[in-house]
Amino acid sequence: MENKMKFLHTMVRVLDEKRAMHFFCDLLGFKEIRRYESEEGRFSLIYLESSPGDPPVELTVNWDEKEPYSDGRNFGHIALEVDNIYDTCAMLQENGITILRPPRDGRMAFIKTPDGISIELLQANGSLEIAEPWASMPSTGSW
Repeated sequence: MENKMKFLHTMVRVLDEKRAMHFFCDLLGFKEIRRYESEEGRFSLIYLESSPGDPPVELTVNWDEKEPYSDGRNFGHIALEVDNIYDTCAMLQENGITILRPPRDGRMAFIKTPDGISIELLQANGSLEIAEPWASMPSTGSW
């Protein structure tokens, strides 16, 4: 018998809900689709989607958490497809987001959320023509 599975969501813990919502919704274009608040458990679950029908990202906010979570490297990353990787990276930079791995190849870049979760940005429909300033921009930090 075949064991079928369905991908449901990716969960990331966030320390500051307002900052995380600004990053995901205002900068990356996600929309909140549902929310669950547990007064007894003292947490919120906020589900965001990038496009209707796509699996959501679940932001978990533990209300009493005051210390930053680990850097998230053991998590891996969330991958997002973008229409124009150069325009997306420029917009993110203009909003104070560091491009950790610039799209030197016209295809792939990495950034991090305010809580240190890696996000891979991938160019839709193949690579763009290699262009400056991206082609000669060095990587920084870890992703």
